[in-house]
Amino acid sequence: MESISNGFMIDLRRLKVLRELRQRGTLAATATALHLTPSAVSQQLAGLAKEVGVPLIERQGRGVRLTGQAHVLLEHADVLHAQLERAHSDLAAWNDGSVGTVRVGALSTAVSGLIAPAMARLASIRPRLRLQVREVEGLDCYTRLDTGELDIAVAIDDRSAPAYTDPRFHREPLLADPMDVALPVWHPLAGRASIELAELADESWVAGNPDGICYSITLDGCGSAGFRPDVRHFCNDWDAVCALVAAGGGVALVPHLATVSHTANVVLRSVTPRPVRRLGLAVRAGSESSPMLSPVLETLHATAAELANRTKAA
Repeated sequence: MESISNGFMIDLRRLKVLRELRQRGTLAATATALHLTPSAVSQQLAGLAKEVGVPLIERQGRGVRLTGQAHVLLEHADVLHAQLERAHSDLAAWNDGSVGTVRVGALSTAVSGLIAPAMARLASIRPRLRLQVREVEGLDCYTRLDTGELDIAVAIDDRSAPAYTDPRFHREPLLADPMDVALPVWHPLAGRASIELAELADESWVAGNPDGICYSITLDGCGSAGFRPDVRHFCNDWDAVCALVAAGGGVALVPHLATVSHTANVVLRSVTPRPVRRLGLAVRAGSESSPMLSPVLETLHATAAELANRTKAA
């Protein structure tokens, strides 16, 4: 391997491939995330290793692992990436941020309950600043944010989300979204304004898919009341969840942000203790001060604050 010269140059596109490999762990997963072939990923990494003059990956069984030198380089890569985002923000500052497109990814309930009202509010103050909204569930929003497909991500802030110390992102808490219990109208507790969650310990339950966050919230919420729910049905669509509840399939925890149309035979009641979904937003580190992103972030926070006040008043 060639020694490092005083004037060595690094192709930032290749550096991005190395950062992605750190996150994905395999050449195949890295190739998928970057829309490349595994062979192209290997070539990019080999070219980067030649540029910096040190080995960056080594074989480990059927896969590869990063060398110690690669980890050193990645520490600098995170700083460079954030600085490039700041440079992008500074260049954008020549414009006042009033014209352009901001790409926002969010889970479905946040799109309807938060992003849409924020879009209407933004249109009144920045009519030429356009939001392009994409429904993105789970950790995919962070992948799309990291690869540049999104500018802002709104997601459930739970244990599976990247840490607030992750150097790739600037993250902010956004909204506490309380959960109510959905009951069929003929349920013995339907006439109550508030229900102790423990009173539902013997019920059948409808919950999100087992690999999803809402399923975990249901388990954790019921666990805090001293029981494990008997989940009979699994569904991520809130209309479908309420349809199953109306049909007698069980009871379910439904977030405030969820807009459900199938409520003719369903009532929503507050529960104690009350499970909460916490939503947060994320942008690429260094881009939070962009004149185009700043008004969008402020509008999202203002809309979230209004929703929180409305929830307290209800």
